[in-house]
Amino acid sequence: MLKRWRAARKLSQLELALAAGVSQRHVSFLEVGRAQPSRDMVIQLANALSLPLREQNSLLGAAGFAPVYGETSLDDPSMGPIRQALDMLLRHQDPFPATVADRAWNLLQGNAAMHRLLALAGDAEAMWARVCPEGPRNVFKLTLHPEGMRPYIANWTDVAAELMLRTRREADATGHAALHALLDEVSAYPGVRSEWQVAQWARDPSPVLPVTLSKDGLELRLFTMISTFGTPQDITTDELRVESYFPADPHSEQVLRDMARTQALTA
Repeated sequence: MLKRWRAARKLSQLELALAAGVSQRHVSFLEVGRAQPSRDMVIQLANALSLPLREQNSLLGAAGFAPVYGETSLDDPSMGPIRQALDMLLRHQDPFPATVADRAWNLLQGNAAMHRLLALAGDAEAMWARVCPEGPRNVFKLTLHPEGMRPYIANWTDVAAELMLRTRREADATGHAALHALLDEVSAYPGVRSEWQVAQWARDPSPVLPVTLSKDGLELRLFTMISTFGTPQDITTDELRVESYFPADPHSEQVLRDMARTQALTA
């Protein structure tokens, strides 16, 4: 597991050793099982590799130690400050869309602007029912499904390729079962290319994703960014993904602001 994560991070044994403050020889012995790490050493290596909390627990488990981080439901009273922070983020992003999803792209929250954006495609509830007839609403499926937002994304090929790259890399690096199941399902959609189904380690995912929406002569040029919590101490918080959409030109910005103004006047 240590070697797999080191490869995923594109680190040599020497680079990992320097980052963790240990000898290259010790890293080599750990990878081949000739040395048994202490609990502190596992945590030290996990931090050097910038592992997500779930994977830190897995690394500890593989070494024979109990997990360090818990996984608390977002509905738990102790998560109140997190929910409040998410509510504020979504509210302040309006009139521009934003969503909160878990690691497997399951939708947890969306702001009013996101609901307005989906409504451009028609009956959003019917679209969700077609895309996710069973299980939670999933943003990844909504984007790639032929009966979801796909017909309205003018640069869908580029968007789909980038999303598949990001998700495949994370799934292969972590072994996360839900991500692999999601990719297996989406890979069967018509138009999803076979080359997108292999992790491409030669290039890194783009920090922003341009998305152009087109419907009945209206064109919106947007770009999206994904934010995460910087210092999480719980797996649930660590796996939250806030995706924020921003206008890529003045016309798109004005359209989104006008949509918000119209909704406010008719409320």
